[in-house]
Amino acid sequence: MATGELGGRSAEKLFSLSGLFAVYKPKGPTSAAVLNLLKERLLAEAGVQTKDKKRKRQALKIGHGGTLDSAATGVLDQVTKSDLENVLQKFTGDIMQVPPLYSALKRDGERLSTLMKRGEAVEAKPARPVRVYSLSLRQFQPPLFTLDVECGGGFYVRSLVSDIGKELSTCASIQELTRTKHGPFTLEEHALHEDRWTIDEIARSLEHCMSLFPGEQSHKKFKTELPGETAVSCEDK
Repeated sequence: MATGELGGRSAEKLFSLSGLFAVYKPKGPTSAAVLNLLKERLLAEAGVQTKDKKRKRQALKIGHGGTLDSAATGVLDQVTKSDLENVLQKFTGDIMQVPPLYSALKRDGERLSTLMKRGEAVEAKPARPVRVYSLSLRQFQPPLFTLDVECGGGFYVRSLVSDIGKELSTCASIQELTRTKHGPFTLEEHALHEDRWTIDEIARSLEHCMSLFPGEQSHKKFKTELPGETAVSCEDK
């Protein structure tokens, strides 16, 4: 089989893909960096030239379901396990939360985190309603503790940990954060690690992941922003 024929078939299969699947995001790189690497791997496998970055973006569209922080475990001083467990009850259910300054939220089209890196003054966004379905203490080894959080969209774990510290009249900050579930996708069952970022693996993952949604949605063609784009959305883990 000629190389050109193989590349043509791979590219045709790649650009026919549409739907949701999950990938594993290791600690360190940003969500955007993981998506860029995934896109480069797929385009290279399909034999698609990537020298023209503008044309590359138009050829293949991949997005993620929400920016994932690289760092959530907390640090506390002179706090008992009972103190912490009692405080957690106050942060369960429908609550108001102020987003952290260092976040992907934007002001005048730029991320607050970018503005802060440039040394510009940034004001906190107003508190907004968020939902916490469950919040439990998994491990308590002073000064460290580990939480298990099930929350709705727009929720910031960094703000939660900071608010817990304030409630206990001390301070707390995130050390490490792992997203174990996003919608129907779990870290153990659905997240594709880097060694499985191939067109065939993603095609199989799409078929499996889309079966988790209601029938009408699982067969829906996802809309794209530009003519000729293929929409492939991945949930970063």
